[in-house]
Amino acid sequence: MVRPARKVNIVKKRTKPFVRVQSDRFKRVSASWRRPVGIDSRTRRRFKGTRPHPKIGYGSNKKTRFLLPDGFRKFTVQNKKDLESLVMLNRTYAAEIAHNIGAKKRVELVERAKQLSIKVVNPDARIRSVEN
Repeated sequence: MVRPARKVNIVKKRTKPFVRVQSDRFKRVSASWRRPVGIDSRTRRRFKGTRPHPKIGYGSNKKTRFLLPDGFRKFTVQNKKDLESLVMLNRTYAAEIAHNIGAKKRVELVERAKQLSIKVVNPDARIRSVEN
């Protein structure tokens, strides 16, 4: 099994989602964030006691930004050539087989990744029957 080059502690500054203004009051207003734009909006004017806005300060650490919990970064793979481009970076990047790759090609890619000792994030996807 391939291990990441170094395991860095991932710290998220905020894990709760930012909720849209008045989404708790009306069913027609979904909870997904939209910036408030009303001329008298208390939230837009950032009054005390209103909901927090997304800001640049909530951003993740550059070193851990796109890291998976196991310490790898994802790289989408379409074919064997893409997979072989990860040979020198197999301790930094993990291959993710693209969603539109069929089962037959997936099996080939997973086998090749094992030979090259590259971690595959989704090795079991679309492979239903167990080969004898």
